[in-house]
Formats: sequence, C-alpha cells, structure tokens
Amino acid sequence: MARVLNCALIVIVGMLMATSALAHHSFAMFDQSKKITLQGTVKEFRWTNPHVFIQVLVKNDSGGEDDWSIEMTSPEHLARAGWLPGTLHPGDKVTLVIHPMHDNVKGGQYLSGTGPNGPLIGAPPSGPGK
Repeated sequence: MARVLNCALIVIVGMLMATSALAHHSFAMFDQSKKITLQGTVKEFRWTNPHVFIQVLVKNDSGGEDDWSIEMTSPEHLARAGWLPGTLHPGDKVTLVIHPMHDNVKGGQYLSGTGPNGPLIGAPPSGPGK
C-alpha cells in the first residue's frame, strides 16, 4: 500500500510541475485579436533568458513619453533569425508591430518591426524544428 501511495504522490507532483512549466509559455495576457504599431526610441534591449525584451519610449497624446515593454521570444530563437545582443541600442528609432496587453498596460508581444536604418526586423522562426 505504501508503494502505491508513493507512486501516486510522484505522479501528482510531476503533473503539478508540468502545469507550471506550461503556464510560463502562455500568451493569454496578450490580445491576439489586435495589432498595434508603435513608433518610438529604444530605451533598453534586454537579451535575457527566458525572453528578450525591448523597452521603447513612445510619445503620448499629452506630449510626454510612455515606457512600453515589448516581450519577444528566447535569445536562442532570435539568434536563429539573425538577431544579436547588439541588434538594437538605446536611442535607436524603431517602429514595432505588437499584440497589446489585454489590461491596457503599456506592453505587448513582438510581431515585427523596422529598425533604425529601415530594414525589417523579422519575426522569430516558429513551428517545429525552427
């Protein structure tokens, strides 16, 4: 009986850990039905695991600037698409297309963009084996 309980406990703990791992990769916070375009200035380009972020300052209607946090995929996926830790620098002018946050927080999920010299900054690869 003790052996059955131990096995059951191991299975339950494993299932709980798997649920936590899957929750990390949820895109539920982003409104996938909307795309918005931001024009602004890179404040910071954070090449970190598990996700890369672009902090961009965007002019608002009051004449000030809003600090937007744009989430990307992992450094590994971005590197496969040709990104490097020095792809963007503070002060670079960018135009980014994102899925915004559902709760109207100044942030979103990166879809595509144009960099400081005009070339398209491509979306990371997706799908199996990419």
